Amino acid sequence: MHRRLLSVLFGAWMGVAWAADKPIEVIALDRKEPVQYEKDIEPILRAKCTVCHSGKELKGKFDAGSYAGVMKGGSKGPVVVPGKSGESPLVHYVGKTQKPFMPPKDEEPLTPQELALIKLWIDQGAKPPTTVLAKPIVTLSAIPSAFAPARAIVLTAQGAEVIVGRGNQIHVYETASGKHLRQFTDPNLKEPPAAHRSLVESLALSADGKWLASGSFQEVVIWDFATGAIAHRITGFAHNVVALAFSPQGTRLACGGGAPTEDGELKLVDAANGAVLLDIKNAHSDTVYGLAFSPDGNLIASASADKFVKVHQALDGKWVKSFEGHTHHVLDVSWRHDGKLLASAGADNVIKVWDFESGEQRRTIVGHGKYVSRVVFVAKTTLIVTTSGDRTARTWNSENGGAVWQYNAASDSLDAVAVSSDGKWVVVGGTEGLARVLDGKTGKLLHELKPTDNSPMPPKP
Repeated sequence: MHRRLLSVLFGAWMGVAWAADKPIEVIALDRKEPVQYEKDIEPILRAKCTVCHSGKELKGKFDAGSYAGVMKGGSKGPVVVPGKSGESPLVHYVGKTQKPFMPPKDEEPLTPQELALIKLWIDQGAKPPTTVLAKPIVTLSAIPSAFAPARAIVLTAQGAEVIVGRGNQIHVYETASGKHLRQFTDPNLKEPPAAHRSLVESLALSADGKWLASGSFQEVVIWDFATGAIAHRITGFAHNVVALAFSPQGTRLACGGGAPTEDGELKLVDAANGAVLLDIKNAHSDTVYGLAFSPDGNLIASASADKFVKVHQALDGKWVKSFEGHTHHVLDVSWRHDGKLLASAGADNVIKVWDFESGEQRRTIVGHGKYVSRVVFVAKTTLIVTTSGDRTARTWNSENGGAVWQYNAASDSLDAVAVSSDGKWVVVGGTEGLARVLDGKTGKLLHELKPTDNSPMPPKP
């Protein structure tokens, strides 16, 4: 399942309509042991509240990301009255008997059991955590041979070559002919040849073509693109590195990811030596899925599961601006060539176009039937290309939201796209494992980039 398909865990993506304004059923909880904050309450708040109430974005100035924050309350005062659940605003907010309702109407509400646990915890004195839960240790297992999604694609500066991350391998093809040219391989992973032990989640190529970066589980590898040798391996990431972007100058590499429902990661790395230059703490309260440097390289835009697009200064990580409007995960972001507009792709099935200077939303573009996985502005034009879980790739006019062309012959979700600097080529890939080269002007399929002999074959539709 694709990293961007966390959507299946959310009812709205699956067509479920939550009873948004209906009070949560009140039930009696038959429980003898005391309720523990870290074991029983924190997981509820993390799953249902921290998207809007943690990190730098605190709606109502209420921080649900920690016990101290919960007990402090928000702009209207304390929300928990120890020993008195009936007098605790939090119970009424999450129980949907008093506004503001939590979570909002388009989010999954608490279950009766969850509400009962919170009430009982408060009635028992709203006691603090007594232990710190250890994070589970994640170990990698072998990737199923038939599972080789094309999750990451990048083109060289002039579009002559296309690099495809398929499964845990990285392949290079000639764009015009589809001919396979070479493969990037970690010397320690030869049977079969692979670039990473886990899936290739992201790719980025420096503008001068010197460095290729690939992101996987808890690591980023910087390759010498000309020789295919590993130049640097950066480790220490919390989870999958699902977004990469080089600065226009090619000197810095932005890396994004983070474990689901925890603080998103956003780090900047020195491309020349692999050193971490900047770790922007609390940039987002959930996984960072998309990254893009501004055309001048001074700013870095990030898209996150916390439903925000944010912009930070690339030099010191200082927050500049936030863009709020998506109702679910924001999966990608792109700058227009002049830096005046941004486009974002959402799990709410829409594309949003933002005016950077004013921070206002220019328009919402509707048309995709499922989550929009990727978005990229085309060269020095007003056009944007998107891919989606509805198995289509589309081009839109960002000025009026009009559709230009559509490719709809994929048999599964499309989750990766690259566009040549002149807009001549559009290359898309996704869950079925194939990468396809399309005519950038018409969307017509030119050829498919086939797996090599040592590549896992994509499953038949």
